Amino acid sequence: MLGFAAAALFAIAFIINAGDTAVDTLFAPTSLMLLGLALLALHMAGVGAGWAPRGRRR
Repeated sequence: MLGFAAAALFAIAFIINAGDTAVDTLFAPTSLMLLGLALLALHMAGVGAGWAPRGRRR
């Protein structure tokens, strides 16, 4: 799920950058890109992947 959010942020950052739209600092393409990279790193680390049992059942 975090991977989809990262992809959406990358797409928004690309559209803002391609359109040369004047936006606030919070919605600047670089800020959105860094937020997308953080979400992608969390996705790759396994955060939000769901519940998994820790041990084996015997």
